[in-house]
Amino acid sequence: MNATATPQPADHAKNKRTLVGRVVSNKMQKTVVVQVERRVKHATFGKIITRSSKYHAHVPAGTFQEGDLVEIAEGRPISKTKSWTVTRLVEKSKVV
Repeated sequence: MNATATPQPADHAKNKRTLVGRVVSNKMQKTVVVQVERRVKHATFGKIITRSSKYHAHVPAGTFQEGDLVEIAEGRPISKTKSWTVTRLVEKSKVV
């Protein structure tokens, strides 16, 4: 056999699910609650409706405010409800 072939390293970072959502709560230490909305077509009526889910995401620095648009990535479970980590800030919230 040919001994020059090298196995490719498994890149686990590209297999992580990523979602974009809005921070709705930052009252916990090192945790924010992110609401992710998605638009789906109703099975019977065909109308486009909005579905939303809330995810607890880990933030080591705690620098995100309510209303910020952030990207979260799935990872190993950090606590009972927290399996996501904030990866980047997409858009800062606008102060009214």
